[in-house]
Amino acid sequence: MNKTFGLLFYLKKSKVDAQGKCPIYLRITIDGKRTEISTKRTIEIEKWSVEANKAIGRTEDIRELNAYLDSLTTKVYQSQRDLIQDNKEVTTETLKNKFLGVEEKQRTLITIFKNHNKQVEKLVGREFSAGTLERYKTVCKHLQKFMQHQYKVSDIPVNRIDHKYITDFEFYLKTVRNCGHNSTIKYIKNFKKIVRIAIANDWIKKDPFLNYKVRLKEVERQFLSKEEIQKLIEKEFSIKRLEQVKDIFVFCCFTGLSYADVKKLSKNDIVIGIDGDRWIKTKRTKTNTRSNIPLLKTPEVILEKYSSSSNFANSDYLLPVLSNQKMNAYLKEIADLCEINKNLTFHLARHTFATTVTLTNGVPIESVSKMLGHKSLKTTQHYAKIIDRKVSEDMAVLRAKLNVNKVDNNRKELYL
Repeated sequence: MNKTFGLLFYLKKSKVDAQGKCPIYLRITIDGKRTEISTKRTIEIEKWSVEANKAIGRTEDIRELNAYLDSLTTKVYQSQRDLIQDNKEVTTETLKNKFLGVEEKQRTLITIFKNHNKQVEKLVGREFSAGTLERYKTVCKHLQKFMQHQYKVSDIPVNRIDHKYITDFEFYLKTVRNCGHNSTIKYIKNFKKIVRIAIANDWIKKDPFLNYKVRLKEVERQFLSKEEIQKLIEKEFSIKRLEQVKDIFVFCCFTGLSYADVKKLSKNDIVIGIDGDRWIKTKRTKTNTRSNIPLLKTPEVILEKYSSSSNFANSDYLLPVLSNQKMNAYLKEIADLCEINKNLTFHLARHTFATTVTLTNGVPIESVSKMLGHKSLKTTQHYAKIIDRKVSEDMAVLRAKLNVNKVDNNRKELYL
């Protein structure tokens, strides 16, 4: 039920014509929100009474004008009653549409989602990555199949989305689509953005996510040990494609670059740093944050190898990076040939840089976070939690520093 409802006729003096007449507008106010409707009538300013909210005078044209304004008032109240009778919410928008005889355009979930995706597509390369667009398209497809499965429809009005719809969609993803918990939650987060758009436009009055609480499960990230990295470095491949993939993977183990960032790495990204040595200074594709990484000896050697390659010397890019799909496929071959019993994927190199190469060797977590281009230290702390060997080494140093001196049979005194 609406708390307030008001009607007011007023003159729009900013649009006075050459004859000194102003257009008369009808203002409708509902719960503090306003909308305006032109009455298609004009009048001289001096013939209008603000207090009486009507024209003043006894001439025939004044009486006709006031009768017309009264009929508009009656029509507004009739439109309000019609909306209530049809169990429709009375808002400034719905009332105006009813008054003007305009059929309210029903906003549907998939229509809004597809319009959003079209906008994202036009911003790929500037504000969004191609991968982000692909995820939104995937979620849209999942929603369409979910509604067909659950309700036997291809779309629904966006204002019908409620808490049950969200939990049913989560259950569908985990069961029918066999998605993991974290994948499901990421899909729902993408879906939530569309709901926020609908809320911002007043197409949904109550946030259906208000009482929906769920968290990502922490996943133990795999990484290569020092010995496994050494196996890769020492292994030579007669097949050129495997040698190239191995080199680029090792390069990322010592720089922390993701696939997207090493693929676009160019000569302009290599600069002389504050220490006089060469650094990689680039912006992360995923987050648009700055990554500043001092070049270690191993990646220096790999860059030199491909800078002198006749097939790659004239390219603006520094390394011959294949598609992500091919890189990951070839890494499976490389893992078998190197007898590394881990699911070798390209992103594993970034985890290896964060753990084995930097944190395990005592590089402060703040420096690691900056090199990885993380927006929050919390993201980097996920790596710190899994380095048991580093914890063991740190505690061994502490044990060596502590001396326990026996004072008597029942008491020990601890000295630092």
